Amino acid sequence: MASVVIYTRQFCGYCSAAKKLLETKGVKFLEHDATYAPDIRQQMIERSNGGTTFPQIFINNAHVGGCDDLHALERAGKLDAMLAA
Repeated sequence: MASVVIYTRQFCGYCSAAKKLLETKGVKFLEHDATYAPDIRQQMIERSNGGTTFPQIFINNAHVGGCDDLHALERAGKLDAMLAA
């Protein structure tokens, strides 16, 4: 199973939707809540090459993007292969 990391913040509908998709697939992920942690937010921005919106998602250290990007991978039939790697 792939290593999945997701940077989130509280009260973020996109964060909830991304986590729900991963959970329905049975994917375990490491969540970094940046709500009150500017250092975690800065780490996310650097790791995602400037991504400032939430969530920011990484699969096997590859930046996937946000919630819309994750769902686009699912619709294209590419997400399962990434998660299986």
